[in-house]
Amino acid sequence: MKMKSRTDVTLKCLEQSDRESFIKDNQEAFNYGAMEEFGLRDDHFEEDGQIISRETIEQSIDGGEAYRIMLDGKAVGGVVVKVDGTHGDLELLFVSPHIHSNGVGFAAWCGIERLYPQVTVWETVTPYFEKRNIHFYVNRCGFHIVEFYNSHHHDPNEPDIEETDEQFPEGMFRFEKKIKRNSGNDK
Repeated sequence: MKMKSRTDVTLKCLEQSDRESFIKDNQEAFNYGAMEEFGLRDDHFEEDGQIISRETIEQSIDGGEAYRIMLDGKAVGGVVVKVDGTHGDLELLFVSPHIHSNGVGFAAWCGIERLYPQVTVWETVTPYFEKRNIHFYVNRCGFHIVEFYNSHHHDPNEPDIEETDEQFPEGMFRFEKKIKRNSGNDK
């Protein structure tokens, strides 16, 4: 079943003047998910009460393409992707918790797929406890869980694979979405 995407959601390249707001909005959205799952007993924060550090967000922005998710001209989220030929990595995708479950994230994802039609494989990861994210990637966007990084199966892309992820010792899911493009001869 193909789900329709909202048409009032657009993507706008992140401007330097909006960088600080992007970082703060991203931290608010990620903290919301952790607080929803763990409440005040959360021990998954990277720094200063943040589930995702400023450094992590800045590295993503600096190493990829960052966009603001816009709804009726107002910034309501953001996304960062890295694209190398036909392979894409979804580094960050967040929507303000105030508008969750309104199709904004899905519309933004559809916009990313349109912006990068050459990409045939997308990848992303999310912590084991982010049920909202897991639902979103699998049931809304068509990703598949392909790996579960944990103390018995380390992420091969992490420099210290002998170490368990201190922030998420129970693990991270890796998702993949393969996109089949029509060759143009299909009618």
